[in-house]
Amino acid sequence: MKRRDFLGAVAGATAATALTACGNEESAKTVNVEPQKSYEWKMVTTWPKNFPGLGTCANNIAKLITEMSGGRINVKVYGAGELVGAFEVFDAVSQGNAQLGHAGAYYWKGKIPSASFFSSVPFGLTADEMNAWLFYGGGLELWEEAYKPFGLIPNPGGNSGTQMGGWFNKEINSLADLEGLKMRMPGLGGEVLKRAGGIPVTLPGGELFPSMQSGAIDATEWVGPYNDLAFGFHKVAKYYYTPGWQEPGTTMECMINAEAFNGLPADLQSIVRNAIKVANADMLSEYTARNQQALHTLITEHNVELRHFPDDVLKELKKISMEVIEEEAAKDDLSKRAWASQKAFKEQVIKWTEISEQTYLRARAL
Repeated sequence: MKRRDFLGAVAGATAATALTACGNEESAKTVNVEPQKSYEWKMVTTWPKNFPGLGTCANNIAKLITEMSGGRINVKVYGAGELVGAFEVFDAVSQGNAQLGHAGAYYWKGKIPSASFFSSVPFGLTADEMNAWLFYGGGLELWEEAYKPFGLIPNPGGNSGTQMGGWFNKEINSLADLEGLKMRMPGLGGEVLKRAGGIPVTLPGGELFPSMQSGAIDATEWVGPYNDLAFGFHKVAKYYYTPGWQEPGTTMECMINAEAFNGLPADLQSIVRNAIKVANADMLSEYTARNQQALHTLITEHNVELRHFPDDVLKELKKISMEVIEEEAAKDDLSKRAWASQKAFKEQVIKWTEISEQTYLRARAL
């Protein structure tokens, strides 16, 4: 009987201990696990709200961040003029009035001389080559260095691929036809146009159609058929020129306010950066799929005349481009290093592009 009493007492004590331990474990879970913090972020853009390709890429970034974070970061997108003007995006994100900004880096060359090198260089890298330079050739590190003093973290936020040369109401048969031509063309391409005798004008997308309609500008380039059809440029210009020598593979940007980003836990930081990276690849796929469809519509339904710049004109523009780029690169140390890096990368990557894609495209055309 004493033995049974002893075993019963042990069993009771063990059970009590187990229950107490279980209770303490549950209590510990209740005490130590805090509700996950959520964040409300704003994204401002230089594009009209929901504009095909550019605006929808911004929407896609916001959607991906919100979904991938399980709603812990909720991103609301504002088109140009809704919260700030198109060309006020950089300052808005830098000052913390918005946490994200979607734009083109060449818009900020007045603030950062090297900015254009992270967007597009005339006769420079294609979209794939540009992504390769940024992610695997040291380009992104230089870009981050350029934006750091402004409290910003840049990211490739989409690419349009090779753009079109622009919309004109007169034929371009020689370089002389650009003399005195007032044309919307930002970045380094605008500097080349100026050297060629034209008058470059920087305007946001939403102002291009009325400016062409009123005669405030004589010609414009924007992106390519997918976007240009949406803007209705075929209603105000007759000739559509190719190729887009000024923007062979234009990288868009998604800049992040550094203070807001550094305030996130590590998992959310990873989600933000990788969501932007996914959208960067998706945008190029969308343009590749949509551009020819839109070009077909422009030609067959709207009687747009597709023209090619004469080889002599392209050769002259290329010569001027190299002069302008070297001069721009000499303006400050970071521009010099960015161009040296991109130039060296181009010299080696172009050999593979020629052996692989260019050779295949010639074979496919046989």
